[in-house]
Amino acid sequence: MIQKDRIKPLNKKDIKKGFYVLYWMQASQRTIYNHALEYAITQANELRKPLVVFFGITDHFPEANERHYAFMLEGLMELKQKLRERGIQMVILYKSPEIGAVQMAKKASIVIVDRGYLRIQRQWRKSVATRLDCPLIQVESDAIVPIEEVSSKEEYSAATIRPKILRKISHFLIPLEEREPLVSSLSMDFNSFEIDNIEKAISKLHIDRSVRRVRSFRGGTQEALHHLEVFIQEKLDRYSEMRNDPTQNVLSNMSPYLHFGQISPLSIALKVKKTGSPGVEAFLEELIVRRELSLNFVFYNNHYDSFKGLPQWAQKTLKDHQRDRRPYIYSIEELENGETHDPYWNAAQKEMVLKGKMHGYMRMYWAKKILEWTKKPEEAYRIALYLNNKYEIDGRDPNGFAGVASCFGKHDRPWPERPIFGTVRYMNDKGLKRKFDADKYVRKIETYFK
Repeated sequence: MIQKDRIKPLNKKDIKKGFYVLYWMQASQRTIYNHALEYAITQANELRKPLVVFFGITDHFPEANERHYAFMLEGLMELKQKLRERGIQMVILYKSPEIGAVQMAKKASIVIVDRGYLRIQRQWRKSVATRLDCPLIQVESDAIVPIEEVSSKEEYSAATIRPKILRKISHFLIPLEEREPLVSSLSMDFNSFEIDNIEKAISKLHIDRSVRRVRSFRGGTQEALHHLEVFIQEKLDRYSEMRNDPTQNVLSNMSPYLHFGQISPLSIALKVKKTGSPGVEAFLEELIVRRELSLNFVFYNNHYDSFKGLPQWAQKTLKDHQRDRRPYIYSIEELENGETHDPYWNAAQKEMVLKGKMHGYMRMYWAKKILEWTKKPEEAYRIALYLNNKYEIDGRDPNGFAGVASCFGKHDRPWPERPIFGTVRYMNDKGLKRKFDADKYVRKIETYFK
């Protein structure tokens, strides 16, 4: 079932005669549990036309580098074949998505697009909507409960958004039926950017190649499903108790795949929910409540990627304390190279740089220490976002923007006042040691990357 609440016309144009129905795929890079794809198939079948999927590759996605592009291309290789098996041709153009979408729409009857929440994604859709002479229909598939159904404003915290999600979740937490196209588009003639050889494809892109691919994670839905199965079978039962211990391997590793839309949060939730594991509640809190709080943040807060996006109390208290004496001050180069006095912080930075994914609990400590070791809070905020977005495979994600913001007071309350942090929540290495064997974490990282 595709709920009408997921569907939103972005312009008021009439359906054209056209040669095909176009699905402009951008955020939801998958064939499984993709409401936008299934809606596009329905439209194509009703019009008795073939469905064509378009994907645009741009050199200029903010802060993206080889690590991100390689992971995405690995997923697109698999995706193109899966679409082909369903009689759907995928056309990849080496063009900015909003330009390629307009080009591909010239011979389309109607265009379907998935929903993105970041500023650039919304700008792309708005731009295309005004330039088409056929309908542009947006179908939301990367939130379990569509964001505007949850709330019409920016939410203060998980405590305020949770009841709003829970009131509506039963309407949306249901399986999605897969449809089959009646008319194949495989025989249609299109030029397409070749991605069968990823190294060759990357060599043609004018992108930052200083951050290399990682061996820890490979892109694609099948890889995502493998990680999910391992999580359910081997980790979920321990998740609630051990998720904040980076020495224990109990995390789902879903975040890189969710970021690129290579797996559906709905399909994850349904699979996890039916296990009846003691870890279900804690995991769904992260997957649904915390993740959708992040979507709410980037959608309703115009300054989600800057210090200005913080609550006024957090901005004020951090500025009031910016002249406090810092025990250590590090340059961005020292931080990036993991050259601080703190072995736990250095290990976390190394994990992110070399593995492409830092443990979530360490990410909180990591960002708060950048605040403590930088002269100004605004500068600390910029550095934390820069490093997160550069090295994390799931960098530049709503979860990442919200995660950094939360370390500076967002989605939190004031705490007892102290130097440097003011009333923003504080973390130190003693807290790490109370939670888990912090020295074991350092040894684990050193051993992993020998």
